[in-house]
Amino acid sequence: MQNELLDMNFKELRDEIAAGRIKSVAATEAVFETIEKYEPVIGAYISTYRDRALEKAAEVDKRIAGGEAVGELAGVPIAVKDNMCTTFGATTCASKILENFHAPYNATVVEKLLSADAVIVGKTNMDEFAMGSSTENSGLKQTVNPWDTERVPGGSSGGSAAAVAARLCFAALGSDTGGSIRQPASFCGVVGLKPTYGRVSRFGLVAYGSSLDQIGPITRTVADSALMMNVIAGHDSADSTSIDEAAAPVCDYLEKIDEPIEGLKIAIVPEFVAGADKQVQKALIESIDIYKGLGAEIIEIDMPHLDYAIAAYYIIATAEASSNLARYDGVHYGHRSEKAGDYIEVYSKSRAEAFGKEVKRRIMLGTYALSSGYYDAYYLKALKVRNLIRGDFTSAFEKCDCIMMPVSPTPAFKIGEKVDDPLKMYLSDIYTIAVNLAGVPGISIPCGFDEKGLPIGLQILSPAFSEDKLLRIARMFEAQTNWHRKRATIIE
Repeated sequence: MQNELLDMNFKELRDEIAAGRIKSVAATEAVFETIEKYEPVIGAYISTYRDRALEKAAEVDKRIAGGEAVGELAGVPIAVKDNMCTTFGATTCASKILENFHAPYNATVVEKLLSADAVIVGKTNMDEFAMGSSTENSGLKQTVNPWDTERVPGGSSGGSAAAVAARLCFAALGSDTGGSIRQPASFCGVVGLKPTYGRVSRFGLVAYGSSLDQIGPITRTVADSALMMNVIAGHDSADSTSIDEAAAPVCDYLEKIDEPIEGLKIAIVPEFVAGADKQVQKALIESIDIYKGLGAEIIEIDMPHLDYAIAAYYIIATAEASSNLARYDGVHYGHRSEKAGDYIEVYSKSRAEAFGKEVKRRIMLGTYALSSGYYDAYYLKALKVRNLIRGDFTSAFEKCDCIMMPVSPTPAFKIGEKVDDPLKMYLSDIYTIAVNLAGVPGISIPCGFDEKGLPIGLQILSPAFSEDKLLRIARMFEAQTNWHRKRATIIE
């Protein structure tokens, strides 16, 4: 029964629990048995909450047995990335500076999950403060890829993607600043959706790049992501960047998920296809051929300013990080150095002791870009380039319904392969960061494997606030293939 439970996707399990045919407690116990067995190998979680989760599951089961209504997520075990505030457990951002920080409130998305009767089993590992593409920058532990434990799970939401792929939960929340949902989803062979900027509340998300960050689901299927979006999407008065639903209404993302898009027009950027690994190219071309077989029209487009996306992104993101991380001063909360002799040393030594190398690197880059005499030359120019990139997407979507491209130039790379070469690591985000600069939604869905058996993801992009269309386009492919049904075999 346990294996049957773990093989179910999120929506299937939700429907069974809501109908009373499966107990939430049974599903939750199955997840924790799997965590006990495989978590020492995978390292997906920073913390887990067995007693709390089982108590919530028992409450859901009792209400269902009594004929009471339950929330839309009906007792399904899920995980949350550890940069989202919770009143239970610590909120660490995988950093030693917040290792013992306990938030006084829940993030809006966490409140929505709890109100929908989800069972939160734990908080997942990540690159420290979401700064990284491999989860190797975690200050607390190492996470590995369930498909090959010598390889990275991607980042910064690597713990969430690894947990879903290894069946250590049925779905998870991640955050995406420059590809941090889509890239680990691709590396781990699962579905990862980055919603439009402002579609999901960021209140309670520990900020990295405030104009770029967005919370989204990591799941096993496209329908699972649609179900999660039904719960977490919507305006939040506590978040000034949250979009008013009068301007961009939230729909039922599941309602038409299986209805194909008639007259679908897909755009590709030829140079982006050519720049990927040969096996990634092959998987992408084969995926587009499937859409052709479904009647889609394929066109080629030019997006001339995407070449500048990495440069613009790493100026804007590090500048915002420099500002956001100034609050960790050893005074208000978090780590405080015991070696400090005066106030200046409290600040400098606390940060020096508790921040990791990558966080320090990005703070220094951002501080430099914002400094007197360099603001106009770097930060202001990067903002102008961002507008040009946004214009590229606007022009492209006047000609097509969606854009397709790789998620990453390569499948998952080996642990240690790029961590000491920041430029090489930054270039692994070449296909994802422009999406955050433009604020449009993007999804990664499994589309094949390389010769070593490593997953490859297909990235689909659509206009702002068109997640319903994006999910339907992704579902068209998923319905014709079985890549999403593949499961990693974890070697203990």
